[in-house]
Amino acid sequence: MGEHHVEQRHGMRVVHDGPRQAPPLLLVHGSGAAGGSWGPVVPALAERHHVVRVDLPGCGQSPPAPPYDVPVQAERVAAVLDDLGLRSVTAVTHSSGGYVATALAEQRPDMVGSLALISCGPGLAAFRPQPLILRALLAPPLGPLLWAVRSDAMIRKGISATCARPVEIPDDVVAELHGTTHRALRAVLRCNTAYLGERSVPERLAPLGIPLLVVFGAADPRWEPSSAHDYDAVPGARVELLPGVGHVPMFEAPEAVCELLLGFTDRSADTPVVRPRA
Repeated sequence: MGEHHVEQRHGMRVVHDGPRQAPPLLLVHGSGAAGGSWGPVVPALAERHHVVRVDLPGCGQSPPAPPYDVPVQAERVAAVLDDLGLRSVTAVTHSSGGYVATALAEQRPDMVGSLALISCGPGLAAFRPQPLILRALLAPPLGPLLWAVRSDAMIRKGISATCARPVEIPDDVVAELHGTTHRALRAVLRCNTAYLGERSVPERLAPLGIPLLVVFGAADPRWEPSSAHDYDAVPGARVELLPGVGHVPMFEAPEAVCELLLGFTDRSADTPVVRPRA
């Protein structure tokens, strides 16, 4: 898999895999998760890319650092990429990590050469009633109390509730999720809602001219799977639905995810980005 290196930059844990001279691939996790959620797909991706994973502030092994507004989160990621001297990266995101990468593309068109959104709800109307265990963990007044005493088994149950098939969740993934605070997660979720309330993701991406891959599980319990086709409004977008897969395709169908991502990065490398005139 090449070089593996862990460091702290701008208050965030940053993990590198693969050769530094290879094309850069930025992986951004979703709300309440952390960089370890990409573990099943990193080995294959790192054979051909310099893979950079971040734990966003307040998640995993990155300490809380309000505010959590989506554009602010994007600025922090941009600072890391500036430090690393990376430009025109392929940003691969899961769930609400897609909002951070979309904001990054809005702010810094030089920094995002192509974008892959996995299980990223396009707008508020696509949100589905959440699994009971997630509602219990997040909603007051019991949520903060349950969060403080949640066990490894409860964390595994929470992840499994968003999947459509049985998954094995590694111990290190469970361990890093203990670092995510309830206060930070609630703040992140509020900021995500505000970001979507202003404009949907397809509306934001349509004028940017960035190659786009959208991957949804056809049995996603968190977002209406058919809403993946809202991204058809983005010129040239490729939309893929994975049969029998829920909200976490990296765990449920890692081989299919790797095949889609590597094919997308190969095609994007051969396709020049054409930015629409302002």
